[in-house]
This record gives sequence, C-alpha cells and structure tokens, in this order.
Amino acid sequence: MRKEKITRREFIEKTTLTVSAAAVLPPMLSDVASAGAAAPAKLPLRVLGRTKVKVPILAFGCGSRFLMYKDEQEALQILNHVIDLGVTYLDTAINYGKGLSETRVGQVMKTRRREVWLATKVPESARTRDGALREVEQSLKRLQTDHVDLLHIHSLGGADDLAKIEAPEGALKALYELREQKVARFIGITSHTDGAVMARAIERHDIDCVQMAMNPARANNFEALALPAARKKNLGVILMKVTAQEKLLGAGAGKADVDMLIRYALSLPVATAVIGMPKPEFIEHNVTVARNFKPLKADEMNTLRNQTASSQASLERFFLDHRDDAHDAHLA
Repeated sequence: MRKEKITRREFIEKTTLTVSAAAVLPPMLSDVASAGAAAPAKLPLRVLGRTKVKVPILAFGCGSRFLMYKDEQEALQILNHVIDLGVTYLDTAINYGKGLSETRVGQVMKTRRREVWLATKVPESARTRDGALREVEQSLKRLQTDHVDLLHIHSLGGADDLAKIEAPEGALKALYELREQKVARFIGITSHTDGAVMARAIERHDIDCVQMAMNPARANNFEALALPAARKKNLGVILMKVTAQEKLLGAGAGKADVDMLIRYALSLPVATAVIGMPKPEFIEHNVTVARNFKPLKADEMNTLRNQTASSQASLERFFLDHRDDAHDAHLA
C-alpha cells in the first residue's frame, strides 16, 4: 500500500500543540537573550557546519546525568540556570528516562523555546519511516513545541543497523520528510559504536550533523574515520562521551582530569561538546573551562592520547551495547 507523504500542517495538527507559528524558526543563538531575564553569560560560539548556525561550544546533556536530579523542581531550575549561563544547546532523547527528559525540557520550552537550540533523537526501536514519525509526534508533545532544531537517528550501530535506517521505508525517509516540512530544521545521526559504519552513513546520505563519541582514548575509530568524512562534507560535528561516562576520569594509567578531557574535545574540529552535568558545581566548573578555553597544542593532544591509550580496548567493549538512559544513572 502506498504511503502518503505528510505535510507540516497535518503533522503538527496531530500533536495538538498551541505553539505560535511565529516561533518556528528561531533567530541565531548569538543574537538571543532571555526575555525578562539577564543576558546569558558569554560562551564561545562556533558554526555548526552546513547549518550555518552558531552554537555554544558547551552543550547540556539531558541523559542519565540530568536524570540524577531526582527532584522535578530542582531539575527545572537547573535547566533554566544553564540557559542563563549561555549553555543554550540542549540535547535530549526519547530514551532518556522513557520520555522523562523530554518532558522536563518541555516544561522549560513553554517559556524559553526561542532561546534554545533543541536536539532530540528517534530511538533504536523505531528504525522504520512510520515508526520514526510516531515517535517524533510524541516527542513534540512532551517537548511542548512544534519543531526541533536538530533531529537525530539515535545510536547507529553496525552495518546491519545502517541497512535498516537506509532501507526504502527506513527511518531516514522520515527524517527527510520532517526536514522538508520544517518539523526538524536539520537532521543527523549519533553513534558511539563503530566509526567506520558512521563514515559510510556520512558518505552515503544527505544529513546535516553527526554526534559522535570522541575522547583521547580514541575508541572505535570515530576520530580517525568518521570525523574526516564529516569535515569533507562540512557537516556540523557534535562531540559526546568527553569522559567516556567518567571511565577516563582519575589519576594513573588510562586516566585524565576533566579539564584536560574537555580541552581535548574542544581542540578537535567540532562545533560543540555535549556533557552531562549531574551536580550544580559541575555546571559552574565546566562553564568556566569552556569560557576560558584555550586549545591544546598538537604535542599536548598526543601526550593525552598516550596517557589514556590503555583504556581504549575496555571502552570499545563498553560502547558496543551502551545506552545512556536512567539505568546507568548510578554512575557519578
């Protein structure tokens, strides 16, 4: 049976939203200040590749670390606080707490949508066109908006997973339709599993951004293979797993301190780094590091790679089946 192409009006009407159409395309983030609040603290901005949008170099991860804020009001205060600090890139997903993360973000989006670069993701359970559309419909309801700035396919795995999303009725088809209808301004793919597969996805498909696990341990070849492919096509590159879920933090072989890991991440040719910050003091610290960022020299980056090299094999095993949801929120 032939699938009918959706229109933006039909898609938005199904979400039963009341968001003003004037809010569909926010202005450049560098020109936006919170209405009725103090202007956000200055953070360095970078262009997110072919999107041509400037985003802060530090993004707030709304995954398991955000879900460590158990009290709802505290979580909402944290979101408002990071926006006030200039961390206006919020990265969420359906999988984070089975919609809890998106619901929390949506509470803030009711009043601050125009200030934020909002990214969410289609889950691994929805690799078909129809499944992806259903999930995005629910995401928009939770986020209390009629559009997202960036919609990713979440957690690309191996070659078999790539084949699923790029099938004629795969999830990529839904993302193309949603981008055309401006339900998603831009589209992308995230992965922490296999840099070679991500590189193939980049080379084959018309996406705008990629979000990839990169740190000095250099697990799974994202820095070696996928990053050059993304740069060749001028994609917006978002870095995640700065500390590898804290597995790189500490002293001794295979470890490094958080400041050096953040500086390493931001010394790569990326637009921003998504970091989970489960305590208010982490937010203040990381914002300070980003605000005062100075790139590492080539020899400093090599030293850090050598220092963490012994963690590479264990991280590759860890990321094969890793899911950043509430179930690993016990990690500090």
